Amino acid sequence: MSSSEAMISDIIWMRRALELAKLAHYVGDVPVGSIVVKNGEVLGTGYNQREVLSDPTAHAEVIAVRQASKTLKQWRLDGATLYVTLEPCAMCAGAIVNSRLERLVFGAKDPKGGACGSLFNVPVDPRINHRVSVTSGILENESIELLQNFFGEKRKVAKETKTAKEK
Repeated sequence: MSSSEAMISDIIWMRRALELAKLAHYVGDVPVGSIVVKNGEVLGTGYNQREVLSDPTAHAEVIAVRQASKTLKQWRLDGATLYVTLEPCAMCAGAIVNSRLERLVFGAKDPKGGACGSLFNVPVDPRINHRVSVTSGILENESIELLQNFFGEKRKVAKETKTAKEK
């Protein structure tokens, strides 16, 4: 596959991840969506469900990796790519490395919690026995917009609630 074909493929899969992120927003969670793909086949999908499941590990990436492993009936996801709308945290970066994914493609950087280039760089750390190729910035603006809208709505509701209590 040429680099331009790979870029087009990354954009197509990231659009699917963005649709999954909208589901997270719908259920009241931070809008992050993720999809695991190998040879053009979807192996697993996920979106943040920490609030609805009361589970701190219910991040989009972990859910998608678990599903992909079930699909393949093995924990190794050799040759697969994980697409996610936000840079993975340390927990998710660990799951990505431990599942032996080949590639990680993400949209928006996370300067406060990202472990794939922002705060840490777990996928390419030479001290770890497996490294993952990382591509960032795919549909970054769309990913940022979803997050900004979500947190803007949260702030608006909090402000309205505070104002109502003061009356």
